[in-house]
Amino acid sequence: MKITVLVPTYRREKDLVRCLQALRMQERECDEVVVVARSDDEATLACLTMPAVVEGLPIKVALSRVPGVVGALNCGLDVATGDVIAITDDDAAPRPDWVRRIATAFNADPRLGGLGGRDWVHLKGRVLLGERHIVGKIALSGKLTGNHHLGAGEPREVDVLKGVNMSYRRDAIRNIRFDTRLRGSGAQVHNDMAFGMSVKNAGWKLIYDPQVAVDHFPAERFDEDRRDAPSMVAVCNAAFNLHLTLRDHLSPLHRGVAWWWYALIGTRVNPGAVHVLLSLLSGDRQVKIARWRAVRIGAREARREQSRRNGAPTTSLHA
Repeated sequence: MKITVLVPTYRREKDLVRCLQALRMQERECDEVVVVARSDDEATLACLTMPAVVEGLPIKVALSRVPGVVGALNCGLDVATGDVIAITDDDAAPRPDWVRRIATAFNADPRLGGLGGRDWVHLKGRVLLGERHIVGKIALSGKLTGNHHLGAGEPREVDVLKGVNMSYRRDAIRNIRFDTRLRGSGAQVHNDMAFGMSVKNAGWKLIYDPQVAVDHFPAERFDEDRRDAPSMVAVCNAAFNLHLTLRDHLSPLHRGVAWWWYALIGTRVNPGAVHVLLSLLSGDRQVKIARWRAVRIGAREARREQSRRNGAPTTSLHA
C-alpha cells in the first residue's frame, strides 16, 4: 500500500520545517510527500529548495494559484498518487508511528474510507489535556461535537474528521473533492466536515482512533479568520459553510430540525435566539448580538445557495 502525505502550506516556513522533520522521523517511511504552496508565496518556495529541509523525503511541490485551503487541498489530491492520502497541516508534527498506524488500519479494513486521530494541541508552551469520548458526531439537532483534540478510548465510527489529522482511501474519494463553494480566503472553516460527510454518505466508514496522533501547534492565520479574534466576515463565512454542509448532507427532516435548533438555541460559536436573550443580561451584549447577526446572515445565504442548486424556491418558512 502506497501512502501519500499531503501538506498544504502558506507563509509558515518554520512550522513547515518542523512538520517535514516529523515526517522524516516516521517508523514507516512516507512513500510520497506532496507539499502544496501558493504560487506567490516566495519564502515558502525558497524554503522547499533547501537540501536541509527536503533531504530524505520523496517530496513533490505542487503550486496552487487560488487563495484558500480548499484550492490547495484539491490541487494536492490531483497530484497525489498514493492508495491512501494522509492529510495534515503545516503547523502539525505527526508522531513517529503515525504513517505506520494509518497503513495498518487501511490494510485491515477494506470498508474503511477515512481515518482520523487526536491532535495534541500545544498553546503557549503547554499541552491541552483532558479526555472526551464523544468525538466527531452530529446530533439530531444538527449540533456538531468536535473534541478531536481531546478524544480518548478505543477506535470508533464518527461523522466528521478534523483536517489536521485525516486520511482517506483513494477509492473512497476518487470522485470527491473539497467543496469550492465554501467561503473564506484562508482557513475556509468546515471544509473537512463537508469532505468527510461526502465520504460517509457514499457508504464508507469514518473511524477516529486517538492513537493515530499528531502534535498541533496552532499557528497564525493570514486571513480574516484569526484564531484569537475572527472578524464578523469570518463568523458569517463559517456559518455559511456549516449550514451549507448540513443542508447538502442531512436528510430533509434532519436538516429542518437543525435549521430551527440553530435559529432558536444554537451554540456559543453559532448563537441562536436564546443566546441573544441571555446576552441582554451580560455586559458584552453588543458583541454577542453582532455575532448572532453575522451567523444568521451566513445561515440564510447558505439556505439560498442550496435552494438555487436544487432549483427549489426559498421562503421565510423554508427549512
